[in-house]
Amino acid sequence: MAPPQAADALDPDRIGPHPSYIEIARPYVFQHTITASLAAAGVSEAKDDSIRLQGVAWIDSVRKYMQLPVKTYDTACVYYHKFRLVHPDSNGYIDAAASALFTACKIEDTLKKSKEILCAAYNMKVSPAEQLTPDDPLFENHSKTIIGLERLMLEASGFDFRNRYPQEILIKFAKRYNADKVAVGKTAYNISLDMYRTFAPLKQTTTTMAFACVELAGRLHEKNVREIETGKEYEWFTSSREEVMETLLDLLDLYTHHRASTIVGQSHALETFIAIRITLNQEASANSYPRFTRAPAPKAAELLNGAKATNGTTGSKAKEVTPTTSPRNDLMQDITSPTTGASKPGLKEGTVRFMLDTQRAKAEKETVAEYFKVEEEEYEVEVERERRRP
Repeated sequence: MAPPQAADALDPDRIGPHPSYIEIARPYVFQHTITASLAAAGVSEAKDDSIRLQGVAWIDSVRKYMQLPVKTYDTACVYYHKFRLVHPDSNGYIDAAASALFTACKIEDTLKKSKEILCAAYNMKVSPAEQLTPDDPLFENHSKTIIGLERLMLEASGFDFRNRYPQEILIKFAKRYNADKVAVGKTAYNISLDMYRTFAPLKQTTTTMAFACVELAGRLHEKNVREIETGKEYEWFTSSREEVMETLLDLLDLYTHHRASTIVGQSHALETFIAIRITLNQEASANSYPRFTRAPAPKAAELLNGAKATNGTTGSKAKEVTPTTSPRNDLMQDITSPTTGASKPGLKEGTVRFMLDTQRAKAEKETVAEYFKVEEEEYEVEVERERRRP
C-alpha cells in the first residue's frame, strides 16, 4: 500500500497550515436531505424502515425496563436517526441504539453506565434466575464499543444539544382545545411516542408535532378538533397547515405499513387509518399542499473554512467559500464513515470545528479568508544579451 501523500504534494498552491473546517449544527434535517443520504449509501427504503423500527423498538423497550423518562427516549431516537444518516452501514442497529440511549442519558441528566444499559437489555430476555449484574465480564467488550460510538454519535448531531419534546405542549393543546382527556389525550400521547419511529422529529418543530398528534387522535376517535383542522392559530405558534399535513401523512404511512410495530396501530383497524388518509389526501389536493414541505436547495460544494483551495485534491477548480461546509458533504456523509473515508484522502487533514451560531461562523470565515488571498504581481525585466562575435 502506497504511503499517503503530503498536503503540499496534493495541493502545491496552498501555503501554510490547513485552515480547518467548520461544521454548523443542523437542528432540522429536511426530507430531501434524508432521501439523498440514504440513496448515496445504497440503503433501500424497505431496509431503512426495518433498521429504523428495530432500533427505536430496542430503545423504547430498554428505556421502559430502566424506567427512564420520555425526554430521554425522545433524545435517544433523534440521535439514533441522525447517526444512521451519517453512518447507515456501521455496527448494526443494536450498537447504534445502545450508544444513542447512552448519549441521551448523559444529555438529559439521567446518567446510566453503558454496562447498565447492556445489562438491562440482556436481563429483559431471560428469567430472573439467569439475570446478570452490570459488572459481569460478558458486557466488557460490548461496553467499549458503545463508548467508542459515543463520539461519532455527537459528531453526527453536530454537538447540538437543543432537543424538542412534544409531549408537554401536546397536553397543553389538548386542554386548550377541550379535547377528551381519556380518549383523545391518551391516544395523542401514544401517537407522539410512535412518531419517533419516523423521521418527523428531525423535520418539524415542537408545536407542529403536537398539532399533528392531537388532530390524528381526534380523527381516530371521531372527535375532531376543529380549531386545529382549520388552522386558526398556526401562525401564532409558528407553524403551518402544510407542515402539520406532512407530519400527519408520515404518521399514517407508519400506521398503514407497519401497524404491528406501533402502540396506537394495534388498537385501531387498518381501514380506519386508510379512511383518514383518503380524507387528508383530498384536502391536500384541494389546497395544493406538497407531500413534503419545501426546503432550501442543498449546496453541492465541499469547501475549506475561509480558503479558496481544492480540498487537497488535484484537478479541481477553486470554489467560493462558505462557512457552513465541512469534510462532510450536504448528504451528511462523514469522513469517518466506512463508505466514504477511503475515497477522499485529501479531506482527512485539518481540524473539524463545530459551531451553533451561523453568523459567528460567517464572520470567522471572512477574517480567515484575508490570510489566504493569493496576490500576484507582474514585473518586466530587460535583460541585455551579448552579441556574438563574427
